[in-house]
Amino acid sequence: MGEDIGFWAVAGLLAAVGGLAVAAAMLDSVMGAAAMGHARPVAAMLDPVRETARLLVQQRSVVPASDSVLRLIGTGGIVLAAALAALVVPVGMRPVADLDIGVVWFNAMEVLVWAALWLIGWGSNAAFGLVGGYRIIAQGLAYELPHMFALITAALGAGSLRVGDVVAAQSGLWFVVWMPVAFAVYLLSALAMAFWGPLGQPVDEDLAGGAVSELAAVDRLVFLAGRYALLAVTAAFAVPLFLGGGAGPWLPGWLWMLLKTLAVLGVLVWARWRLPTMRMDRFMEAAWVVLIPAILLQALVVGIVVVARG
Repeated sequence: MGEDIGFWAVAGLLAAVGGLAVAAAMLDSVMGAAAMGHARPVAAMLDPVRETARLLVQQRSVVPASDSVLRLIGTGGIVLAAALAALVVPVGMRPVADLDIGVVWFNAMEVLVWAALWLIGWGSNAAFGLVGGYRIIAQGLAYELPHMFALITAALGAGSLRVGDVVAAQSGLWFVVWMPVAFAVYLLSALAMAFWGPLGQPVDEDLAGGAVSELAAVDRLVFLAGRYALLAVTAAFAVPLFLGGGAGPWLPGWLWMLLKTLAVLGVLVWARWRLPTMRMDRFMEAAWVVLIPAILLQALVVGIVVVARG
């Protein structure tokens, strides 16, 4: 189980995740303004602040026969999943909770995200919300196996499910160099885990917001906070898995971790405004026909290398 988890360590980690979530929201606003041709896209940086103020004073949406308890559990569950997943993300070279099964723990948190978004859609008692809930289940079934195999490939290369051991195994060569397919599949599944950009159909505008179509006021604010936090955590977890964690010259480990996380986060945010949304049926077909065979082949190559090294 590793060392005991300290209160201040957890508080610091959650503050870091919150800061990254705010940075993601600001970057998203700037890129969105630039994509729409605004003359001064940087001015949109404060849009998240204005949106927060608007949602705080907005009245909650009430649909007849909706289940407010499920809505509360769902919106809170997304934030909780992001916070729990962050526990195994290293700050520097070691995570706050250096679990023996840290990689599995992170993978388990995405299932919590599925359940949370499904509960939001189901509890809304609205057609668009229900369809959005079904979409997250279909999307989850499509990306879960490639995502799981990408995580397993990194763990296989390190010979351990402990995140700290995965980081240590990259002291000579980062995994992204000889596991490029696993890295690409992880980034794609990160978009799906945060239902973001090209894989944001569960909450897409073609369904007036999908699973969250009936969320308003504080409920929508909590959802948005959880979504950006998920995006930040998935970006941060790519660093210990494939980018050497906090390894790097001259600068301290925590600063390298932050810089690498911001770079990955920038790519994920960019994807929302530069890549088209994928139809659910086409994504499911691509996952089963392309992604799974590709990641299995990558895992096979990694396994052969590990056995050859003895």
